[in-house]
Amino acid sequence: MLVFIDDSGDPGFKLDRGSTKFFIITMVIFDDDLEAEKTAVKIKELRRSLGFPDDAEFRFFKTRHDNRIKFLESIRPFSFRIRYLLVDKSKIRSALLKNNKNSFYAYFIKMALEHSGGTIRNAKIKIDGSGDRVFRKNFLAYLRRELNCGDRCIVSQSRLVDSRSNVLIQMADMVAGSLNRYHQNGEGGADYYSFIRKHIEDFWPFE
Repeated sequence: MLVFIDDSGDPGFKLDRGSTKFFIITMVIFDDDLEAEKTAVKIKELRRSLGFPDDAEFRFFKTRHDNRIKFLESIRPFSFRIRYLLVDKSKIRSALLKNNKNSFYAYFIKMALEHSGGTIRNAKIKIDGSGDRVFRKNFLAYLRRELNCGDRCIVSQSRLVDSRSNVLIQMADMVAGSLNRYHQNGEGGADYYSFIRKHIEDFWPFE
């Protein structure tokens, strides 16, 4: 099982001064390695067909609307699952989560992986890398400590990866951005949502 994780929104709480209302953790899950490889090849073919260089990166908020649609259309035929956690930041009361961005980020990724109804097991986890070296090292140790205990093993391997070199992390970004747009704007993001709806296995509003 391969799980690619990215987020959309920001961890800020200045909701009246530009911080996003929602923060979304998105997991794109492949139960078959070959299907993941085929999807990655399709994304690379799309990149080349658009005339982009081989090191160009698909990022939702840096991609034009028409190319977002082409991207989502290209991945739709493949077999993958989407699970995501939607955080309404206006309902968060924890001072630690509100004042420590690293704690906020780590906690909600852990929660998304933990509350999967048993559908994520012995998974190889790849997460869009961020933060300084100490945070990165402590973050991965935190996930293993919190998610693997006794007979339960959610994470068999975990890595923070550079999205520029991993098109499936880019895919997680494009899906996360689409979901964020849908929840922020409703009908304004319905066109993106329509391409990924059938892949959504679960959506958890954290309040």
